[in-house]
Amino acid sequence: MENKQHPIGDLMSTTMQKIREMVDVNTIIGAPIQTGEVTIIPVSKVSFGFASGGSDFTTKNQKPEADNAFGGGSGAGVNIMPIAFLIVKGDSVRLLPVAPPPGTTVDRVVEMVPEVIDRVTGFIEKQQDKKEPDSAF
Repeated sequence: MENKQHPIGDLMSTTMQKIREMVDVNTIIGAPIQTGEVTIIPVSKVSFGFASGGSDFTTKNQKPEADNAFGGGSGAGVNIMPIAFLIVKGDSVRLLPVAPPPGTTVDRVVEMVPEVIDRVTGFIEKQQDKKEPDSAF
């Protein structure tokens, strides 16, 4: 007797191959977008599911050594949702969520700390640069 693969195996292989074609690493972490000195990298949440099944059927006048008829089907669904952008500017990297974070004011303040520190540092440096020429006179 021949060792044949059951049709459900082909059905599952085809389904998985199609899912691999739809979802790859570039779907989750998108291609970088360069705008001057800033690089923007999209980040998405990907979820997917699939189901498949089948059954062997015998026909009314089937001979005992004949293969059964096979009937089956499969389906898949994919959900891709953008959730954030990575903003890279020089040595600074920020995560900019698409939706406001569900949290307290404290969470938002903690999230803004790096930006506030950058602004304060820049302000102090500008003030020091202004003072240096005055002390030369």
